Amino acid sequence: MRAFLAIVGVIFGLITVAHVWRIVFENAKLATDPIFILLTIVSAALSAWAFVLLWRWRKRT
Repeated sequence: MRAFLAIVGVIFGLITVAHVWRIVFENAKLATDPIFILLTIVSAALSAWAFVLLWRWRKRT
């Protein structure tokens, strides 16, 4: 379970970084697209959630 949470957290974190990278370096117009912003926020939230669950799991054991 710990490995799964770590991998999921890293994957969604990389997706978030890729989205921010695209906004900054590729096309600033993406920052006005509500779907793109929503997907960026969702991927960041899922990454944070996975790391919080991982932290709670480690704290408990």
